[in-house]
Amino acid sequence: MNTSSRFAYAVHILALLSLQEGVPLSSEIIAGSVNTNPALIRRLLSMLAAAGLTSAQLGAGGGALLAREPKAIALVDVYRAVDDGQLFGLHRDTPNPACVVGRHIQAVLEEVVDDAARAMEASLGSRSLADVTDGVLRAERQRSRKPRKG
Repeated sequence: MNTSSRFAYAVHILALLSLQEGVPLSSEIIAGSVNTNPALIRRLLSMLAAAGLTSAQLGAGGGALLAREPKAIALVDVYRAVDDGQLFGLHRDTPNPACVVGRHIQAVLEEVVDDAARAMEASLGSRSLADVTDGVLRAERQRSRKPRKG
């Protein structure tokens, strides 16, 4: 019953790339920011590239780049690129059909989960990578304005 961090990591990667203004980043540098393994970053970059969200520059000084402008990358596209699209898992085993709840719970929950997934995708569809990057920069400006203690 684990939740996936792929979406959060993918948005982190894309936000980092968007702040580089066309300078490619290696998976090692990205992994340092995300605080994870470069192999995981490469796997996610591959998924993002397959979705047309990143590209790679080969050779010395190469690395990952955004394939589109941040305003043109909807968060729902990021989600679809790296997640299986299942917001909530249902029962792994078939519930007991001799129980009134067990007989009907799957169908009822499927409707609830489908509605929740549509709402989440609509919300992510209304936001772009530029919104995330703007939020990061706004938070950093606020942080730098706070007086330092000690």
